[in-house]
Amino acid sequence: MAYPIQLTQQELQLPSTPPPSASPSSAPGTVRPGGRTARTRAAVRDAVLAGLVEYGYPGLTVEYVAEQSGVHKTTLYRRWGGVEGLVADALDLAGEDAWTPPDTGTLKGDLHALAQEVVDTFGDTAAGAAPAAFIAAFQSERAADALRAFYAERFARCAPLTERAAARGEVPAGTDAGSLARAVSAPLFFRLFITREALDATVAEQAADAALAAARAGVFTSPV
Repeated sequence: MAYPIQLTQQELQLPSTPPPSASPSSAPGTVRPGGRTARTRAAVRDAVLAGLVEYGYPGLTVEYVAEQSGVHKTTLYRRWGGVEGLVADALDLAGEDAWTPPDTGTLKGDLHALAQEVVDTFGDTAAGAAPAAFIAAFQSERAADALRAFYAERFARCAPLTERAAARGEVPAGTDAGSLARAVSAPLFFRLFITREALDATVAEQAADAALAAARAGVFTSPV
């Protein structure tokens, strides 16, 4: 089931910023404070994502994150600056995983697997951390920057996918992995966030096959 996007005027308003005395001297979410443990940062991340799912970006508060994570709100303000810094850092931490692109033995199989990942992540229910993060990116420039960086890093990890395909003669050498991965996911995200249509395996296969045909035709190779 596609995730329903309902961005009302009220939802598009950013929450108020913390008092100036609570703001750090540098941009929140851009500095890794010394001595902060990975466990603490992960607990804060989990609380932020849970809050986005339960309340959405406009309803997320530092007080909620403090209660759920066990980290005092004074510390949260000092280290993250407020809600925007918390969301940005949560998305940044989400990229610190061991995800690798599929390796099925064929580019067709790899692209089908990539498309199915989108369906599995976004198509099951109207609630979840991934859709909530997408909505936050519509409402906060900091969150948008973090989400953009997250996917840039994800697309960079797809480089072996096109390298293997080129070595097998499935696509031209120099096929850009990021452009190909975007082509697979773009029609699926359009259905999710624009037309709010359901996703299923058939739709995923169509998106993958269309991207594969374009890659074989050299659409995603860099001009000489």
